[in-house]
Amino acid sequence: MNLDRVAVIGGGPGGLYAARLLKLSNPDADITVYEQSSPDTTFGFGVGLASRTQRNLREADAVSLEAIVSAAYSHEMSMQVGDHTARLAHGDLLAIARTSLLSILQDNARDAGVKLVFGERRVPAELDADLIIASDGINSATRTADNRFGEEVTTGSGLYLWCGTDFALPSAVFVPATTEHGTFVAHAYPYADDRSTFLVETDEETWRRAGFDVTTDRTGAADSDEASLHYLETAFAATLQHHSLIGNRTRWMRFRTVRCRSWSAENVVLLGDAAHTAHYSIGSGTKLAMEDAIALDAALRSASTVSEALTEYETARRPAVEHLQEIAARSEHWWESFPARMDLPVEQLMVGYMTRAGKVGLERFLESAPDVARAGVARYGAVPVASAPSRDVGEWVLSRPLDHAHGSYSGRVVDPSVGASNYDVDVSSAWDDKASALAEDARTATVVRLTGPSERAAVLTRFDLAERILRSSDALLVVDVPSECLPDAVAGLVSGRTHLVSVSS
Repeated sequence: MNLDRVAVIGGGPGGLYAARLLKLSNPDADITVYEQSSPDTTFGFGVGLASRTQRNLREADAVSLEAIVSAAYSHEMSMQVGDHTARLAHGDLLAIARTSLLSILQDNARDAGVKLVFGERRVPAELDADLIIASDGINSATRTADNRFGEEVTTGSGLYLWCGTDFALPSAVFVPATTEHGTFVAHAYPYADDRSTFLVETDEETWRRAGFDVTTDRTGAADSDEASLHYLETAFAATLQHHSLIGNRTRWMRFRTVRCRSWSAENVVLLGDAAHTAHYSIGSGTKLAMEDAIALDAALRSASTVSEALTEYETARRPAVEHLQEIAARSEHWWESFPARMDLPVEQLMVGYMTRAGKVGLERFLESAPDVARAGVARYGAVPVASAPSRDVGEWVLSRPLDHAHGSYSGRVVDPSVGASNYDVDVSSAWDDKASALAEDARTATVVRLTGPSERAAVLTRFDLAERILRSSDALLVVDVPSECLPDAVAGLVSGRTHLVSVSS
């Protein structure tokens, strides 16, 4: 299909990348990007690019990817709790300043023949085009003005703020800081030789005790919450090596998850955060937008009409997005409850982090980071690292003995008929109201067995709920799993999400 005119509303990474790809596929088309801000105006600090994202971008447009990589900063990953640190040697993790990324994508769009118009706010009704791409972000005016998209926005319970600092951290790091008001957790990573992103999150009770509800109200829309920044500089002084924190319209927020019943209406299509969001802890915003652009370009090249293309785009792309949103929701809840598991050895915490959403299994983690993963397994089994297996770990994990106040067991698999208070778990999330009521009731029991549907998503939710009960009571936890989910049971045991499992056919 040949396009004559394409209009893009929003000059972020997704919109610019889509414009370039479509221009390369439709050289004669008139493609214009309308961005309401100036070309050098951006909010945020660094953007992370995982290895899989890099592969996808290279296949779609190697020129753009090479320009991005040449300006990016390579780093590794670590987690620190107290004086203990676990490090992952991921040489393929890259980050780039958002300003640099936008500049590269702007130049590449122009080089392809795309027109860039800055300082103009446009709406679909005033644009004459075969296709209108709305990549106008999480606050998309296009989406909110048209109920045909069927938007649904849910808000998380935790609070977070984005800021930066003026030096390169030695690696990406996840590190908690406990103050008189409660615990704050930083997600930080270097993106240039003199800059790092520094995102901090906390729970509402800690946020209020620290007085940040007041400072948030006092911070203007174009300003940064300087009181919070100064407080966090002190809380994370060691991690920051006594450098300052830098704000950029920095204020406390709650994460909003956007879903839409439909991503298109007539010839208008949503892209990136305008259509969907996924929690920042899986580093997905820019990745999702740029991969949306790849899918949209592919659909437009293969379909015979715009309508067919938009249907094909959504059909092909939605399953991957919804799967990532499911993973992101689990990750969001894991981080919101992070302070409750800080008693775990940091190596076990790293196993919990990597397996928290079911995307990465323990065996895969052992292959990619054998030193940290094996140390986590050893900590779980209370043996020296040299005595822990480095492969085929499942049988070993399940055979570990357990001594608990409510019983001693020769292994971690018990008969389904074990004497316990049985709870059938039929909830969409381990943190919704129904799950909260179940958790509250289960705290009074001695031995708790959680059962439920055999679908993997339901099994993962049972482990989430088991950990929630385990961390707030003295109960002995048993999670029922189907045999095909034994790898999830192994990861759950090593991560401290349950004490025991029972296996159903």
